Formats: sequence, C-alpha cells, structure tokens
Amino acid sequence: MTKSKYFPPEHQKEQFHCVLCGVFASQRWFDLKINVPGRWEDTDFEGSVCIHCKSWTYWHKGKMIVPSEAPVEPPHPDLPEDCVIDYTEARDIFARSPRAAAALLRLCIQKLLPHLGEKGKNINSDIGELVKKGLPSVVQQALDVCRVVGNNAVHPGEIDLSDSPEIAQQLFHLINFIVEDRITRPKEIESLYNDLPEGSRAAIKKRDGDGDS
Repeated sequence: MTKSKYFPPEHQKEQFHCVLCGVFASQRWFDLKINVPGRWEDTDFEGSVCIHCKSWTYWHKGKMIVPSEAPVEPPHPDLPEDCVIDYTEARDIFARSPRAAAALLRLCIQKLLPHLGEKGKNINSDIGELVKKGLPSVVQQALDVCRVVGNNAVHPGEIDLSDSPEIAQQLFHLINFIVEDRITRPKEIESLYNDLPEGSRAAIKKRDGDGDS
C-alpha cells in the first residue's frame, strides 16, 4: 500500500493530520484565557479543534503539550510487524526524549535489514552488502543517516539530539521512505505483473531465458 504524504501538526496551521484520528483535516484555533474575578486574562496557551473528530489538542508557546505524543508520522502500512513495535515506542517517547527515540529507530533499522535480504547483525556491513547488490544511493544515504544518528544517540558523538530534536524527527520519515522504496513499490509492481495474461508472462520468460531481444 502506497503511503500518502503526512502533514504533521504545526502551530497555527489551518490543516494537518490530526494526531488523535489520523485524518488530514481542517483545524480551528482558539486563544485560551483564564477567568479571574471580574475579568478574563490572556495566557500562553492555545487550543485547536479537529473539524473531523472534534477532538482538542492543547499548545503552550507554540508547542503541542496534549496529547504528549510528538507530531511525527505514523509507521508505513508495509513496515514489518517486528519493526512497528520499536517505531511506535519511539513515536510515543519522542517528545520527552529525542535521543531515546533515535536509539529505538536505530534498532528498528537493524530489524528491518533482514526483510531487505541481509543478516541484521551489523548495520554498517549490511548497508555495504546492499550497495554491492545495486542499492540506489538515495536509499543508502537514508539508511546511513538512521545508522549514524542512532549511533550518536547511544554513544556520545558529534550530533547533539537535545539541541537538534528535528534531526531525530526526520528519522521517522526516512524509515517510511525506505519501506516505500524497498518493500511497497516492488510488491505493487509484482502484483501488476502477476495480473498479466499467463500467455504474456510465459512469452516474457521465454524471451529472457533464451536471451533473445
């Protein structure tokens, strides 16, 4: 299943994917005030209402605080089940600890590699093997970003995820991109090919087997 583009919640945006119902929907924004004797006072809090599910999200100084889950995209529908567990846990804790989320996403990549035909024991070696087999450079780069950022989350390095949480946030998108390119697209093309008439497929096999042009 091809994954549609995800639009994460952003402060004062008129439309985005609701973190509660998952639907891309319009949002209505409200300033939240406090009632003190005789008057209403302004606060730094705002609320947005999803037009689709009528649920509220609450924001403080431009950051979503309720629900506490980070506004990051959900896992790709074709992400293998054993990887979904780590992806979902990373999504749940990202707002509280981008570093812990990045470490979990590194583990997610390690579990994903056997689904791409590798051993899953050494991420760096597995990526190298995939490159030898013709892995497109853009997918190699996506895998290496996840590997290097994840390593920096586990061991002190040059990337400080506390100062740059948006780097960790991009890992979610990269994992979904890898799944789309390496799992979803080949599966869709194979399905279309298998729907061809049997005679046509037999002729193709004969052509390729004989080496005729």
